[in-house]
Amino acid sequence: MRLHLNEIHDPRAYNEVVAAMPLSSPLQGWAYGEGRRVLGYHPMRFLITDDRGSTVGAMQLLRQQLVPGVNVLYAARGPALESLDLLPHLAAPLRKVARPTDMYVKVEPPNPIEVGRPEDLSTVDLAADQATIPARVGPFLRSETEQPEHTILADLSASEDELFAGLHKMARRNVRTAERMGVQAGRDDDFEAFWDIFQATNARAKLGAFPRAYYEAMLANGNDYGGEAYTVLSRHEGKALAGGFFLALGDTTAYLYGGSIRDERPPTEGDKRKDAKAPDAFYWHSMLDAKEHGYSTYDFWGIPRVLDESKHSFGVFKMKLKFSTHRVWFPAYDLRLSPLAQPLTKALRVRRNYLNKRSRGTTDDIL
Repeated sequence: MRLHLNEIHDPRAYNEVVAAMPLSSPLQGWAYGEGRRVLGYHPMRFLITDDRGSTVGAMQLLRQQLVPGVNVLYAARGPALESLDLLPHLAAPLRKVARPTDMYVKVEPPNPIEVGRPEDLSTVDLAADQATIPARVGPFLRSETEQPEHTILADLSASEDELFAGLHKMARRNVRTAERMGVQAGRDDDFEAFWDIFQATNARAKLGAFPRAYYEAMLANGNDYGGEAYTVLSRHEGKALAGGFFLALGDTTAYLYGGSIRDERPPTEGDKRKDAKAPDAFYWHSMLDAKEHGYSTYDFWGIPRVLDESKHSFGVFKMKLKFSTHRVWFPAYDLRLSPLAQPLTKALRVRRNYLNKRSRGTTDDIL
């Protein structure tokens, strides 16, 4: 089978194809590429056709210059495809569109690999999970992902009552507590409030963040061309205590960034302010909001590859697991375009370890 990459410059026509593919992701949408442009990437969008002229997929390729004369290509949680069987046939057309300075193409096929739905953390076996992931897909070789490889999905097709019954008992209790305490959660255009929460969370957990202009660029473009970018906040007595940034396209919304803060205000009565369970209210109402807006899949976006109770990510994992136990993996694969590809990936790993150590005190990745 021969496939062809046809560059497209019409954002709406491109997004329509991405949204229609069975294997797809909001990160293959136009808005995500515009956000990455702010970080120095050059986005290119292609429709994938076969010899009959049928459109069988779409791909947003991001070219990143590492140093002059050395580039890499990256399809964030992509390409969007009718079937994973098409991926090996993309090698030839990718080699045609690549420049001599492009060392490799990294893809992250949006084809979730199922690993079970544990009732508790003791049943999670990450080594066994990894053993289920193919080492290659045709000429594409298993590699490190740029996006979180391990995540949790929630199926929003059930009724609200069924979704609530499916939550962990602690989540149900905390959501009810938040409701009794008057917590309000839902879509909220107060980007400043989200940004304050996000920055505070990153500083507390030593996570790091992109420049503000990156998130603003996705917001500016995300609600055009058939997609959505939005924030959800959870407020108690008017103060935003938890929130998240979402990017959505097709049938999926992805919770990409967010966090929570403590309520440091003096109590209105008594000698201690009660915990209003704002994070639980945030997760629950963001799921209801997604369902209301027609999304059938909610991607919680990122849980640890290695479980370590001393890390911030472990607490995030436990929180997300209360709202869905459907864990999946989205592995990455590289198509090597140059003999320098393999030593370059090793050098990038060394560089990442150095940056992690300098900024966070450990060579371990965040997730």
